[in-house]
Formats: sequence, C-alpha cells, structure tokens
Amino acid sequence: MLPPQSKRVEVETELAVILGAGGIGVPAEEAMKLIAGYSVFFDITARDLQAKAREDGSPWTAAKGFDTFAPISATVPAERVSDPHALAIRLKVNGVVRQDSNTEQMIFRIPRLIEAASQIMTLEAGDVIATGTPAGVWPIVPGDRLEADIEGVGTLRCTVAARNR
Repeated sequence: MLPPQSKRVEVETELAVILGAGGIGVPAEEAMKLIAGYSVFFDITARDLQAKAREDGSPWTAAKGFDTFAPISATVPAERVSDPHALAIRLKVNGVVRQDSNTEQMIFRIPRLIEAASQIMTLEAGDVIATGTPAGVWPIVPGDRLEADIEGVGTLRCTVAARNR
C-alpha cells in the first residue's frame, strides 16, 4: 500500500535472514549458527520522504516504516541453502526484469551483518535481518505487479495499491 504522503516509492529485492537463536556480541565466526532460514524480502522505501529526512537531519524511519512496506515470503530452512552468498536474485515489475544480480554482490556478508547488529541490540529467535540488495532499485506505482525470485529460497509476489489515508 503506497501512502499518500509520498510521491516516489521504490522497491528492491533482498535476501532475508531469519534467526533461530539470539545473542549479543556475536562474533562473525559464530553468526551463521544463529540462522534458522531464509526468505525473499521486498524492501519498500518512500525515497522522497527519505531525502527530506536526510536533508532535515531526521531519522529515516518514516521512509521505510509504513504499514505493508516489508512483505516477506515463507521461510526456507537454512540447511536447504548451501551458500546464501551465491544465489541469483531477480525482480520483475509487470513481467519486466528490473533486477538481475546475485547475493555474491552484496556489500556486507551475512556474518558481518549479524555481528554488527548484535553489537547494538540483543538479537532474538524470530528476528528478521534484511541483507540489502546487490543492485536493482525500481520505482513502483499503484497497479504494479511485483515478483521476486531468489534461487533456492522462493518467490514473493505482491500487487501495489494506493492507501487512501
């Protein structure tokens, strides 16, 4: 659902890490042991609101925090994904490929993400960590059909609509 406060909303497909155990101060070498599974995740961002917040020196929370801005697929058990850093990741908008990359292109590897997050907050079983997109941000409008595929993880489909209030 696109909020009326924004005139530019974008989508990117990301691999989501689902934790099966938690911890604080988790070293990167032990981070993968916390993972229960993986999901396909749409990171939705109101870019115009993000830019305004950046300009004002305000938190970006509103740009990513609207209801429905984080659709997620069913979870695939971690043991079914041999290497989460070598998965094809694709996004189609209205049947046209808009993102075609691989998780090997992610800026930060999963152990580093878990380590960094656990330095500032206690991670818990059930937490979801969106890993970031290797490439492929795309604007969306009401009526768009989104389809994301991550090799070995699954498919996520959504239809974009406008929110009235």
